[in-house]
Amino acid sequence: MSRRLVVQRLGRIGYAEGVERQKALVQARVAGEIDDTLLFVEHPPVITLGVRTRGATTNVRADADALAAQGVEVHETGRGGDVTFHGPGQLVGYPIIDLKPDRQDVHRYVRDLEEVLIRAAADFGIEAGRVKGYSGAWVGDRKLAAIGVRISRWVTSHGFALNVTTDLSGFDLIVPCGITDRGVTSLATLLGRDVAMADVERSVVAHFAAVFQRQIA
Repeated sequence: MSRRLVVQRLGRIGYAEGVERQKALVQARVAGEIDDTLLFVEHPPVITLGVRTRGATTNVRADADALAAQGVEVHETGRGGDVTFHGPGQLVGYPIIDLKPDRQDVHRYVRDLEEVLIRAAADFGIEAGRVKGYSGAWVGDRKLAAIGVRISRWVTSHGFALNVTTDLSGFDLIVPCGITDRGVTSLATLLGRDVAMADVERSVVAHFAAVFQRQIA
């Protein structure tokens, strides 16, 4: 029998607030107080440092003064991976789901998130795929969606960031994910037109439910 999945759309919130929301939900999910939950947010411009950076800003190209002038915050975070950029027009998904009893495999979880994003891109006529050695959803040598996760007691947090109508110049501030020889893209860039965030959310929810065998509450 499929487990329930609650979808929460929080709109645009600060990165720190998003982290605190996740922490509270993870505690509640571990305690069995809530159903599996998928949070959707957008963040103001922010650069986040994954655990692979060990707090170093080596892959942040802009200095502190330049970032401050542009209103871009920098946050260390407990997710996997290197450095990434979040900004308006990007669909950020934070799944808070219990992988027990039958999905206790970190690599499988990341591959499943990739599958959700690849299927969602296909709904818009875009053929995305995987690149060996790197996580995320890719179109050629450009990353359409990034993935960075945290798992505690087999309950997940953090998740994915899908570029929908994102201003990709924000990625010029960093070496995205520490990868020097590849770029980034967005649905709007690939299609040559704007894409409604609500349409992308619906697509991601449908494929998330299918891949993870959850029933939307």
